[in-house]
Amino acid sequence: MAVIQSFRDLKVYQAGRLQAARLFERSQRFPREERYALTDQIRRSSRAVTAMIAEAWARRRYEAAFVNKINEALGEAMETQAWLDHALDAGLLNAAEHHDFDTAWQSIGAMLHVMIQRAPTFTTPR
Repeated sequence: MAVIQSFRDLKVYQAGRLQAARLFERSQRFPREERYALTDQIRRSSRAVTAMIAEAWARRRYEAAFVNKINEALGEAMETQAWLDHALDAGLLNAAEHHDFDTAWQSIGAMLHVMIQRAPTFTTPR
């Protein structure tokens, strides 16, 4: 197993970044009237996941702070899933697209959950 030097080395960060980029690209086809509602919300929540992971990495000296930020990232991942449901309901995503995105975000959520459970292995008290 490779030594993690940066939050960018974390598989969950890489997966979140990829999925946020995919959602950004796909949401460019959402209707203009959704610009300040669904489009901005789904982009914001999906991008927040990686921001929270980066912040957690910076705070890993304190386990409680690390867990708090990873928990916030998990919340943002689940919020993204809720926005995906709204996009499906509004006919902005088809069932296959929704399933693909939802499965990816479910996997990201699972990785974040494991990070919370294994927080001592990520934190570095000094």
